[in-house]
Amino acid sequence: MISLAAERESAGEALAAETTPLADVRPLPRISIQAFCESADLAAVMELAAADRRMARTHVKVQMGGLAAAGEFYRQAPTPNLIIVESRQSGERLIAELDHLAEVVDAGTKVVVIGHANDVDLYRRLIRRGVSEYLVVPVDMARVIKSIADLYLDSAKAPLGRSIAFVGAKGGSGSSMIAHNVGFAIARGFQSNVVIADLDIAFGTAGLDFNQDPAQGIADALNAPERLDDTFLDRLFARCTDNLSLLAAPASLDRTCDYGETVFESIVEVAQSNVPALVLDLPHVWTGWARRTLIAADEIVLTAEPDLASLRNAKNLMDLLRQQRRSDAPPRLVINKQGMPKRPEIKVVDFAAALGVEPVAVIPFEPQLFGTAANNGQMIAETEPKHAVAATFDQIAQIVTGRAEVKQKKASALAPLLARLRGKKNGA
Repeated sequence: MISLAAERESAGEALAAETTPLADVRPLPRISIQAFCESADLAAVMELAAADRRMARTHVKVQMGGLAAAGEFYRQAPTPNLIIVESRQSGERLIAELDHLAEVVDAGTKVVVIGHANDVDLYRRLIRRGVSEYLVVPVDMARVIKSIADLYLDSAKAPLGRSIAFVGAKGGSGSSMIAHNVGFAIARGFQSNVVIADLDIAFGTAGLDFNQDPAQGIADALNAPERLDDTFLDRLFARCTDNLSLLAAPASLDRTCDYGETVFESIVEVAQSNVPALVLDLPHVWTGWARRTLIAADEIVLTAEPDLASLRNAKNLMDLLRQQRRSDAPPRLVINKQGMPKRPEIKVVDFAAALGVEPVAVIPFEPQLFGTAANNGQMIAETEPKHAVAATFDQIAQIVTGRAEVKQKKASALAPLLARLRGKKNGA
C-alpha cells in the first residue's frame, strides 16, 4: 500500500508535521472553525492551536464525537467557515460518513479530515469529493495551524512584514531608546523600509528622539478606524530618512488611553502589509491592548536593567510569553545601563540564569553618549558612528530581522535570588 507520506514526498511537499515551522505564518482572518474530535489527544491539540497568537481573530469551538457527530449536528445548525473532523474509519465506511456530512454542509464551507489511515488512494478519493485537506495522526499544533493557513491565506500575496515589539521590564529601562536605535539600524544597514510606531500615546518620545514634530500621527489612526487603509496611514507618517518612517504619538494629556483590546490590530495589519519591518514601541503599562499587542508580535525584545525589580518583572513577562507563545522563540533579552556607579547590580550571567535565556546585547551605562544623542534628536549611529554601542544596535537589528542568531549558553544557577523571587526561603 502506498502511504500518504510517500505521495506527498514525491510531490515535493513538506512532510515534517511534528516540526512544522510557524515563523512565517501570518495571522489568520476572522473565520469560524468547529472541530469534532474522537480522541482526547487531538482535542488538546486543537485547544492549543486555538490559543496561538496567529489564531487570535478566529472563533474556534472544539467538541467530541468525530465525523459522525458532525453529520448529525449540522442537520439542525448552520455550518461555519471551516469544519475539522477526526475519524478512525477508513475505506468505504469513511467515505459513507463523509457523504453523510456533505448532505448538510453549506456551500462555501471547507472541510479538513484528520484520519488514522495513511493511504494515498483514500487521500485522492477524499480530495475528489471536495475535502480541502486530509491529515494523518499524529498531528501537532503547528501542523493544524499551517494547514488552516494554507486554506485561507493567499500564498501568492507578498508576506507581511515582521512586527518587532519592544517592551521594558520596568519604567525607565530604556526600551524606547533601544527600539528607535534598532529601527534606525535596520533602515540604514539593510536599506529596508521601516516604520516605528510609538504606542505610548500620552508620553511617547519617538518624536523627540528623531527631532520630529508631526501634526498627525497614531492618534489620528485610532480616532478614525473607518478610514484606515494604506493611503490614509501613509499620510500620517513622518519621514525621518529615505527608508525610515515614524508613526508618532501626540504625547499630550487631552485624552486618556483607555482603549479596547483590539484597538491597534488594524493599524499593525495595515502597516505590516507595506513595510518589511514594523517596530512597535510599547509603553510600560499592563492593559488589555498592551498585552494583546505584545503577544501578537512576531518578535519581542525585552529590555531590563541589572537589578532585582527588573529581574522579577522580566521573569514574570518571560513566563507569561513562553506560555502564550509556545510555538515562538522566547523574547530577546537586552540588558541596559550596566555599570551604573554606586548601584549594586546582578551579574549578567546570574540574570540570564534566572530567566533561562542569554542576552542578545549588554549595553553599558553611558549617560553622556545617550544624553547628547537625545538632546540633539539623533540616534547613536549619528552622534558617535564608531562607538561600540552603535555596533551593538546593528547586531540586535540583525537578530530581530532573522539575519543572525544567538547561541544560547548554559548560565550559572542563582538559587538564593530565585528562591526570593518565588517567595520562598533559601533551601526550602
